[in-house]
Amino acid sequence: MYISEVFKKPAFALAAIFVLLGLYVFFPIQTGGHEENGAQMAHGHTGVVGEYTFDDFDPVSYLKSWNFNDLPEKEREKFYREQNLPDGTLLREYWIYAVDKKIEVAPGVFFDAWAYNGKVPGPTIRATEGDTIRVHLINQGSHTHSIHFHGYHEASMDGAMPEQFVQPGKNFTYEFMAEPAGLHVYHCHSTPLKDHIARGLYGMFIIDPKEDRETANELIMMMNAFDTNFDGENEVYAVNTKAFYYADTPIKVKQGELVRIYAANMVESDPINSIHIHGNFFNEYQTGTLSTPSAFTDIIELGQAERSVLELRFKFPGKYMFHAHQTEFSELGWMGFFEVEK
Repeated sequence: MYISEVFKKPAFALAAIFVLLGLYVFFPIQTGGHEENGAQMAHGHTGVVGEYTFDDFDPVSYLKSWNFNDLPEKEREKFYREQNLPDGTLLREYWIYAVDKKIEVAPGVFFDAWAYNGKVPGPTIRATEGDTIRVHLINQGSHTHSIHFHGYHEASMDGAMPEQFVQPGKNFTYEFMAEPAGLHVYHCHSTPLKDHIARGLYGMFIIDPKEDRETANELIMMMNAFDTNFDGENEVYAVNTKAFYYADTPIKVKQGELVRIYAANMVESDPINSIHIHGNFFNEYQTGTLSTPSAFTDIIELGQAERSVLELRFKFPGKYMFHAHQTEFSELGWMGFFEVEK
């Protein structure tokens, strides 16, 4: 039985959470509206009790996956191809499928998602400024869907008007030039918009500048959340979908190396999200569109669809926490660790 079905019987909600989740563990939750669905503290342990049972989405692989580079070459050709153009740029062509999919957002907790290519977040699209983007959207789901890309494009490619919604069983091709350079997102713009974003139809869209940048250990971090009982409030928060995943599987980086984080927020129902990194400060390039940093800080706040490129170096080896500074979010899954190695 999935959690969305259990919560149709409120009297059994608390018992169901104990049975299915084995309890989140972190600090005890005191905030209203989430107590029965939240984390509880197990002394000496941070994260979740239990193991994820499905491995079709790997948050570690997602950190460094774009243009389907995590797939074998033959499999990758089904979803991504590129072609040299006469002006020296590339035509980058993508096949994106909108589907209905149950995903696991915490051990034993499943969510009825609408997903691009069966994953939340959807695949990361990455190009160089001036490349041509061509995306074939095939709607295999049960509702109308679209893709709205942040950045420049013609009105006919916007995906926001009712006549631009793609009906189940139909398809549409988007084509536009990749500009401006920066960190962008894409998401479904079909109505009701809140439902389509909350269900998981979003992804990262990176446009690299034409000028070379310093080589870095690049990491993709999508802040998201899930309303598992569809009551209008989120019960699970995460970066890259799976609650506490990077607490049990820390992100490994090297001491002194440049770490470049592509951070975006797509949480629905909460107006502000944030990211704080312990033991460090970072340069923030807001929206990634300028070559000079907009702030030097250890915490940023982001509204929905806001994003920033963060660059930092860890001075000392060890394990450093990162999390939302809304304590409710971190206690319900949005936290993890960097493990800095010499």
